[in-house]
Amino acid sequence: MKHVLVTGGAGYIGSHACKALKAAGYVPVTYDNLSTGWQDAVKFGPFEQGDLTDAARLDAVFAKYDPIAVVHFAALSQVGESMQKPALYWRNNVVGSLTLFEAMLKAGCKEIVFSSTCATYGDHDNVVLDETCEQEPINPYGASKRAIEDMLMGFGESDGLRSVIFRYFNVAGADPDSEVGEFHQPETHLIPLMLDAIDGKRDALTIFGTDYDTPDGTCIRDYVHVMDLVDAHVLGLKWLQDGKESRVFNLGTGNGFSVREVVNESRIVTNKEVPVVDGARRAGDCTMLVSGSVRAETELGWRPKRSDMKQMITDAWRWHQTGHYDQ
Repeated sequence: MKHVLVTGGAGYIGSHACKALKAAGYVPVTYDNLSTGWQDAVKFGPFEQGDLTDAARLDAVFAKYDPIAVVHFAALSQVGESMQKPALYWRNNVVGSLTLFEAMLKAGCKEIVFSSTCATYGDHDNVVLDETCEQEPINPYGASKRAIEDMLMGFGESDGLRSVIFRYFNVAGADPDSEVGEFHQPETHLIPLMLDAIDGKRDALTIFGTDYDTPDGTCIRDYVHVMDLVDAHVLGLKWLQDGKESRVFNLGTGNGFSVREVVNESRIVTNKEVPVVDGARRAGDCTMLVSGSVRAETELGWRPKRSDMKQMITDAWRWHQTGHYDQ
C-alpha cells in the first residue's frame, strides 16, 4: 500500500484531497490537530491526531506508516487574523512546516506537495498573475507561505527534498456527493457566509470594501472548484513519483469575479435574496487576484472541469443543505 501523509486532512481542502487520493489508489493518512478541522471529515483513510510542532509525534507517525510522500495543507489561513496576530502565523505555519520537513528528512521521505497561496504575490493591480510575477506579500499569512516556499527550495538544494508547490486562488464548491464540504468555525469564506445569510443563519453578508478600483467597487478574485484543485494535487504527486524536478504551479481559471457578481450568481442559483450590508475594507486585502495557470495546463495536464461559478455555488449549496459536521 502506498501511504501518503496529508497534513490538515480534516480540513476543507484536505478532506477533499483525501477522497481524491483514495480514488487514485493511495492510502491517505490524515495528520491534524483538529484546531480548525473536523474528525467527521476523515472518511478515506487512517487518522492520526497531532500538531505540526510536535516532532516526536511526527516521528512516530512516519515510523508507523512509512509514507511515500506528504501533501501539506495544515496552516492558519485567515488574512485578517494574520494582520492582528502575526506571531501566531509565523509560529504555526513556518515553525510547524520546518518541524515537518525535518521529520520527513529524518524518515527518508523526500517528496512533498505543498499548499501555498496567491497571497505570496501581494497586490499587483490589473495584472494576471503567473509563476514569474514578483512575490511581495502584504500580509503575514502570505509572508508565512512565501517563507515556507523558500525553505522547500533550500532543503531541495541541501538535502534533495523535491516539491510541487501550488499557489492557488480562492477555493470554492464542495464534493458533488456531499460526503465532505466547506465548514469553518468561525466561517470566513465568501460563499459559505453568503449561503448562511440566504439560509437565515446570519443576519446579512458583509461586503468588506465597496470603493476598490473595480467596475462595481468590490474586490475581484479568481475562484477554483475544490474538486479541480485536489485533482491537481494528485497530478502533482504523480509528477514527483515520476522523478521530475521541483516545480511551482498556479491554480486558478484566469477569470475574475467581484464580490457583487458572486452575490448575484447566488441569487440565481438559490432563487433566494441575499441580505447584504456594506462594510469597510479589511486590512491586508488586495484589489484583484486573478491567475494565469498556463503552466499547470501545459506541464501537468490540469484543466478545471467544475470551476464555473454557477457549478461551484450549486455544489456548495447542496452541501450546505445536506450536511455539516456539527449536525
